[in-house]
Amino acid sequence: MTQGQVFSAGGADRRTVRVAAAVIFREGRILATQRGYGPFRDGWEFPGGKIEPGETPEEALIREIREELDAEIEVREKIAQVEYDYPEFHLSMGCFRCALRGDHWTLLEHEGARWLRPEELESVEWLPADRSVIRELKDSAAETERHKETERRKEGIGRR
Repeated sequence: MTQGQVFSAGGADRRTVRVAAAVIFREGRILATQRGYGPFRDGWEFPGGKIEPGETPEEALIREIREELDAEIEVREKIAQVEYDYPEFHLSMGCFRCALRGDHWTLLEHEGARWLRPEELESVEWLPADRSVIRELKDSAAETERHKETERRKEGIGRR
């Protein structure tokens, strides 16, 4: 589907909005931003935005993060694809692991931001489409911790 394409879900015709979201990691924390505008004002989300015609999701992210955070990012791998039906539209959101290039960033469009550890992700009220990504991030963090614990045990056994 392309941005603006109309599809029928449950008998209702809706347009599809294609967006890219930056899941920005830094020192074991993830950046959450609070919307400062529109119908979802005050909700928490991953920064990013609409993919313009002719743009790749990665190009859209670089542009959107410049516009929203006055920052440069490195877009790494895609970590999730979310398809979510809001009452007025269908959201198709590609989520990418990203890193800031440098320490400079400024909120230009959001009213708040927090760096959250994986276990703190549910401490803010995420927008509905972002919630499934939160579950995946928490599951991934838990799996990483289990792997680290297994490796620590193996190292302890090998030292005896």
